[in-house]
Amino acid sequence: MTAGPRTRRTTRARTMFRGLGATLRNAFAEAGANRMALGSQMAVMALNDLVWVVFWILFFHHVGTVRGWDVELMLLLQATLTTTGGVALGVFANARRLGAMAVDGDLDAVLALPVPPLAYLLLRRIEPVHLGDIVFGVVLFTVAGHPTVARTAVFAGVVVAAVVLTTSFLVLTGSMAFFVGRSEASDLGFHGLLLLSSYPVDIFAGLAKLVLYTVIPAAFVATVPARLVDSFDAVDAAWLVATAIGFGVAGWATFTVGLRRYTSGAVWTRA
Repeated sequence: MTAGPRTRRTTRARTMFRGLGATLRNAFAEAGANRMALGSQMAVMALNDLVWVVFWILFFHHVGTVRGWDVELMLLLQATLTTTGGVALGVFANARRLGAMAVDGDLDAVLALPVPPLAYLLLRRIEPVHLGDIVFGVVLFTVAGHPTVARTAVFAGVVVAAVVLTTSFLVLTGSMAFFVGRSEASDLGFHGLLLLSSYPVDIFAGLAKLVLYTVIPAAFVATVPARLVDSFDAVDAAWLVATAIGFGVAGWATFTVGLRRYTSGAVWTRA
């Protein structure tokens, strides 16, 4: 008896998800192969994050509040930012490298696999050093975020949305390399988003503030999530989710269209 179209689609979907799951497990296995190196890299990143936290504590100790921001809200921002950055840059590490791989012609091996190229690329490589950000962000929220069941649920939800947004933005800027033949946009996008997300968006004004809510969505990476954990607002939450979905669709579409312009570099690598 011949399987129907729905059965074949279901089988293909299961095969695809098993393949992507195996890809992610292999990536974690590679990252954890040298546990001593993994631990030291995570510790270094956590120490770097701690320095920033100490800086903000000292800063707000001297100035009090700045445009409605105090030390407790700033620590929520840092907890959200480090956790989001840890997942986006650590678990989905190739999001930063898409532009370089497109320009260098390093995607040949990916195109031969029976899985969606973008999904495979995002899951293929783990950056161990940024796993320290995840641990630090969760610990910081636990220690300074006054966690309750509701606040913890909101924290987890906004981090997921911010991870989708951050990863999608990096995919979008990286995919521009397919069209312009250069990968600088990816690097500029990464550094701009990371730097501007580190500060409360309320310290900016006018056109700069508008840019942080639109072109470079840094406001939705940490500022808006921190506010939602501190005082949940359904409208702000809807804007965060809508922005994450919007950039997700834009990143996927730009990569998909750009991949049609990809020129092989005759380099058979494991992306």
